[in-house]
Amino acid sequence: MRLAARMNKVPFFCLVYGCIFLQANSVRAESASRWEPEIRAFENRDGNNPPPQDAILFVVSSSIRLWKGLAQDFPGVPAINRGFGGSQIEDSTALAGRIIVPYHPRVIVFYAGDNDLAAGKSPDQVVAEYTNFVGIIHAKLPATRIIFISIKPSPIRWHLKPQIIETNRRIAALKEAWLEFADVYALSLDAEGKPRKDLFLRDGLHPSELAYHLWAARIRPLLDSNAQ
Repeated sequence: MRLAARMNKVPFFCLVYGCIFLQANSVRAESASRWEPEIRAFENRDGNNPPPQDAILFVVSSSIRLWKGLAQDFPGVPAINRGFGGSQIEDSTALAGRIIVPYHPRVIVFYAGDNDLAAGKSPDQVVAEYTNFVGIIHAKLPATRIIFISIKPSPIRWHLKPQIIETNRRIAALKEAWLEFADVYALSLDAEGKPRKDLFLRDGLHPSELAYHLWAARIRPLLDSNAQ
């Protein structure tokens, strides 16, 4: 179902822009308090060395923060890394005015939802919060496209497999000209359908250097299509 059509339906509108709106002030306050040191560090860094506008912005959780080879994986692409560890989708929405909107990115590459499911949220909640994020970003940055990197099947969170698959399926089904879905789930599995150990660090959660290379190969064609 097209996102625009869903947003015109009263129940969906109320879910995303009513219930979430009622919690927005408390979420913003909590996010600002919890992540203030990291967000302030980004702002200080930007003040000393302003990043390019119209770049590719990578956000938001630790799987983005730890992508140390971003420049090498995307040569010639003006990329900005604004990942902060442990964050959930609602943090991205609450802090968008500080870590997303000021950059006026051409494309947002978004990895989140992983921590949301681990915190006990349902696929319904994750999809609703992502759709809320998309709606807010598109209202402020209508020319910006968003690439959602599918939630990875990490060994430590393998018990969440059904929720991960359902969340990925539903987010992939959101169809708008400004939305893309980069499926890294399947390439993260071995011949037996289990998470590939070589694609994760020893903590069983975060991607390895090889995993990032594979992610980049999946994402690059989407960047090219967005550039046309």
